[in-house]
Amino acid sequence: MSRTQISNFLFIFFILTLTNLKITTAQNDQPPLGAPLVATTAAAMDKILLYDMSGGRRELSFGAFEHQVWGFSPDGCRVLFTLSETGGLPQIYTAKIDGSEQRQLLRYDDLPAQEWGAWEPDWSPDGTRIAFTMSRGLADADNPDAQEHHIGWINMINFEPQTPEFYSVTGREFSPRWSPDGAWLAYVSYDERVPGADAQSTALPTNEPPPGQAASPSVPLTQEADLWVVSADGETKYPLTTFETGSVRAPRWSPDGALIGFIYSPSANNDTFWMIANQQGSIPTQLSYLWNLTLDQTWLPDSSAMLASARDFRDTGENLLWRIPLVGNADNDATLLLSEQTLHHHDYPRFNADGRWLAFRSDYVLIAADLQAGTFTSLDSNLPGNTPPVWSPAGYLGEAACP
Repeated sequence: MSRTQISNFLFIFFILTLTNLKITTAQNDQPPLGAPLVATTAAAMDKILLYDMSGGRRELSFGAFEHQVWGFSPDGCRVLFTLSETGGLPQIYTAKIDGSEQRQLLRYDDLPAQEWGAWEPDWSPDGTRIAFTMSRGLADADNPDAQEHHIGWINMINFEPQTPEFYSVTGREFSPRWSPDGAWLAYVSYDERVPGADAQSTALPTNEPPPGQAASPSVPLTQEADLWVVSADGETKYPLTTFETGSVRAPRWSPDGALIGFIYSPSANNDTFWMIANQQGSIPTQLSYLWNLTLDQTWLPDSSAMLASARDFRDTGENLLWRIPLVGNADNDATLLLSEQTLHHHDYPRFNADGRWLAFRSDYVLIAADLQAGTFTSLDSNLPGNTPPVWSPAGYLGEAACP
């Protein structure tokens, strides 16, 4: 290499170094985000969007992957998210809310990397564990795309990749949700049965086809879910519901930890509101009887009622936000939370920790409602999406207080 070539090389290297330093400095010089903080995923799933309620905004992108944000660490200083190749299984990561210190959290050496992944991670309130749904490929020549799904968990003793342990065994479990005190994990577990004459009928015994009917791929088994709980130490586990037919989904703990709300569907897209106490042998309470289409639901911060985004409910075709009372019949007694008529098609309601703010989707745009002031702010009208928002926890005091 000639002296001129060496000089040119050093000059280019120097310019690239300065450029990298400028990028790093720009990242580190971002104004610190305040509290509370809400995060969502952009419609293109190429970035995570962070907003604080004083007007701060930030975009986090971690490469050419599909992004999905799921929550925060208990101090709010880290985001919990998944990344995946298009069409691939996702992996769980965490990073600081400035995008630095990205860490992959799982390792699993029993299968090739492309044959396993994890979804729906939930960080326990005490910060000690992350629970998630783990997908594993099944070696089945007749169905090469078959997978099993288990509720897994890892200890958060550090941010190095860890081999998961498992709470569930059937391979048909989803939707893990920690209780507010972190002592229990709720999830749904699917059972298989031979279908009967209609959605409310089952052939008996359920593990055999009806008399004279041979089991074959043309007579697929029906899979329907019930609600289960397991203690954080894995020592105690039991079903909370045992519906003979129909399916449970979307378990939601009340903020005081006393109840779990859920949706029960006797058949697909025919939803009703229910709740149950977390005690073995508890009897579930039905809160509505006429079928609707529930898009999502949560609890009011004081645990006095649930809040649901429901369509075809109370003679209203549009999906709006309804208070679901815990006594009486919601078909008659539910009331609208918002009277703002300029906002339509509500979905994914989420309250922040102290209940002042409500984030939700309206026509795919993320809205932050200040319930104290009675004002509404459109947060991402230029980047609409269709994923749930997640709020920073009560422990988050602003980025300036993060280590």
